[in-house]
Amino acid sequence: MPELPEVEALALDLKGRFADRALAKVHVVAFSALKTFDPPVHAVEGSFVDDVTRHGKFLDVSAGGLHLVLHLARAGWVRWRDELPTTPPRPSNKSPLAVRVELDDGTGIDVTEAGTKKSLALYVVRQPSDVPGIASLGPDPLVDDFTREALGAILTKAGRSQVKGVLRHQGTIAGIGNAYSDEILHAARMSPFKPANTIVDDELTTLHDAIGRVLGEAVDRSRGLAAADLKGEKKTNLAVHGRTGQPCPVCGDTVREVSFADSSLQYCPTCQTGGKPLADRRMSRLLK
Repeated sequence: MPELPEVEALALDLKGRFADRALAKVHVVAFSALKTFDPPVHAVEGSFVDDVTRHGKFLDVSAGGLHLVLHLARAGWVRWRDELPTTPPRPSNKSPLAVRVELDDGTGIDVTEAGTKKSLALYVVRQPSDVPGIASLGPDPLVDDFTREALGAILTKAGRSQVKGVLRHQGTIAGIGNAYSDEILHAARMSPFKPANTIVDDELTTLHDAIGRVLGEAVDRSRGLAAADLKGEKKTNLAVHGRTGQPCPVCGDTVREVSFADSSLQYCPTCQTGGKPLADRRMSRLLK
């Protein structure tokens, strides 16, 4: 799933590619992706691109006073095309293509979504806040206002909720997903199950520093990369996420996993839980 660093890099990459270009045509290939009808999609066509920005994990292409907003969900991605086919794309259950954005010079992007569960979303709105997911976003963790005290207030309000879930909740903190929440907690040497309101004093400082460092370094590594290179860059630099059974790069202990109905988390017992494995309820049921 693209998270804050990858979406930030995509926005920067597309901002350069879209500069001085007009949106010639927006092809909605997977009709389930389109979430708005007023303004219609064709209202942005013929307008020059003013900017490409990010709101949490949402991409925002502003053109002609409107905003074409994309949320890539779990399996979406953006692919740059130096030359697009002259024939319009057709809907197909066998193709991952969801949206094609054609520029006035024949270049453009294909927005694809792998798998059978389709969650990718396209909006055309007058203001970014007209997108419900953007209107409900929590603070961006890379802005100056995201201070240690601001994080402390968030954790206190979350009560006994597990810190892993608090970090992932977009209405609480914008842009952090499953992968980077694992990475942040590993960097902070903190259990993903730790109650949020127990994180105070030095632990609060440590977690705040880890959020800024992990995300900031990922953004720095991603900046300037083309879309095609971002996935590989992310995977190469993960310490625990997606590395179940492999050695922790810090202490050498085996990275472990806790599985849920539709996701999983990875952690290092030595670095994060005092050497104790966390209970994996799904695995426990299988062993009975």
